[in-house]
Amino acid sequence: MSENERIERILTAAYVCFTRHGVRRTTMEDIAREADMSRPAVYQYVSNKPDAFRRLTERMLGGALADARAAAGASGTPAERLTGVLEAKLDLVLTVWRDSPAHAAELLGADSQLSAGLLESYTAAMRELLRQTAGDIVPTAEAPEFAELLLAFTRGLEADLAHPGLAAERLRRGVTLLVAGLGSPAGAPGNPTTVAASATTSLQETS
Repeated sequence: MSENERIERILTAAYVCFTRHGVRRTTMEDIAREADMSRPAVYQYVSNKPDAFRRLTERMLGGALADARAAAGASGTPAERLTGVLEAKLDLVLTVWRDSPAHAAELLGADSQLSAGLLESYTAAMRELLRQTAGDIVPTAEAPEFAELLLAFTRGLEADLAHPGLAAERLRRGVTLLVAGLGSPAGAPGNPTTVAASATTSLQETS
């Protein structure tokens, strides 16, 4: 088994333990046992539990970003490509939530110093990817704001997973409405900002 394969094995074991027990309650002994390795062997590849958590977070975010980039470069309408980018982000959250409803917030680590830098870089990369993709349908000067609007809409879906099966459908519908409303005057029913506000209200009412 190569070094990379051993690291992947350890990180996979860490994910199983973190989803089962939570990050705080998981020990290095738990990870070693799940990986079917000795603790000294595990320590050859990860220095401690925070290191394992950070590496796991990096792997998860990297995978989601790779999927988002593939979606951005795929064939299809701008709305379909933007939806694909955001689905990669939403799918990561849904996967962790489904695997561990009790510990999802801890695993996603929005308030964790261990993963703060990684999450900031990931969000910045997603924002830039959305900006580039939206550049096909909005003026260059407005693309950053539109990208931020799309991220805000997706974060709203991620914040309330009372109906996780509906999240992806709401995402597709929301992006379609936002793109369709690009040519509408500010404050009009089809305007992106108005659509986003209406979509958020609808989401809150159905939760």
